[in-house]
Amino acid sequence: MRRYRKLVTAGLLLAIGLLLPFVTGQIKEIGDSLLPMHLPVMLCGLLCGWQYGALVGFSLPFVRSLLFGMPPIYPNAVWMACELFTYGLVIGLLYALRKRDSMPYLYACLIGSMLAGRAVWGVTKAALLGLSGKTFAFRAFLVGGFADALPGIVLQLILIPPLVRLIRKMIDKRDGT
Repeated sequence: MRRYRKLVTAGLLLAIGLLLPFVTGQIKEIGDSLLPMHLPVMLCGLLCGWQYGALVGFSLPFVRSLLFGMPPIYPNAVWMACELFTYGLVIGLLYALRKRDSMPYLYACLIGSMLAGRAVWGVTKAALLGLSGKTFAFRAFLVGGFADALPGIVLQLILIPPLVRLIRKMIDKRDGT
């Protein structure tokens, strides 16, 4: 039964990931700042495990591109898929290692996945741009990965840990544990 719950939850979070960019009006600059597809992927990794988080993270940009034309499949959806895959994978793996459920540990998992995802994003973007003869300078990585994304990073830090705690409490209450 637990497997079906994870599958349904992952599907719901994939659907949310498809729809959240419409909140930003699909305006690239706003999306780059608020990072709307990151939230459901990270939640998926935390609630369903690393396998589901990685799968939802990898597939989300491609499904979105095929359905709505945004992001463009190459190169944007490719580097986003690698980045989101990493978020779902790392946050799920780190959270699975927990010895006790605490907010500080939840924040550590979140920050660890943010750093890993941004590193993968930077390396993948540099490689893909390099294939087309363009460069991706370290300064551009810092600006795009951290400075421009600061509103989304803050939003993730504010929303994700309390949401996970709330959802976990609801599940425990429903299951009677």
